[in-house]
Amino acid sequence: EKIGFEWDCSPLPWEGLYDKLVSFVRENGHASVPCKFAQNQGLANWVDHQRRIHKHYQRGDPCSLTENRVYLLNKIDFQWDISSRPWKKVYDKLVIFFNENGHTQVPFKFSQNQYLSHWVRNQRSQYKQFLEGDPSSPMTEERIEFLNKINFNWDCTSQPWEDTYGDLATFVKEFGHTRVP
Repeated sequence: EKIGFEWDCSPLPWEGLYDKLVSFVRENGHASVPCKFAQNQGLANWVDHQRRIHKHYQRGDPCSLTENRVYLLNKIDFQWDISSRPWKKVYDKLVIFFNENGHTQVPFKFSQNQYLSHWVRNQRSQYKQFLEGDPSSPMTEERIEFLNKINFNWDCTSQPWEDTYGDLATFVKEFGHTRVP
């Protein structure tokens, strides 16, 4: 930065590619340019680059992303973390489960949505990695906040009797018997 190093080596300056992204948003209604975008692979690469350098920006590391550039991208609803979109969809399914059942203890063999049961277990595992400082964990403070809003039970091994009883009641409601496999 001190010597004026050019971080962005794309043939078009940042503003030119931003304008192309704004045009993409006008045409498509979103700023999620596909990774393999045949009409403009340069734009797809630039979008990916913005996401990568945003991590440096958040840590305060030197990068070509400025406060104004972040503002401009946020203004068009730029998705910084594309991995959160599918996460939010499944989270919304868990909220529905919570609203219907009063808890987030999705049964291990939940026939209505086996993926939700698997996803809930993954959240606990990712949370444990997050607490241990594992940088590979996709768990974020934002996700933890979302899950805490619906009283997510992070440690089902120390689950009180009442909660386990609630799980059994949910199972009985779904299957009509108490013979849990």
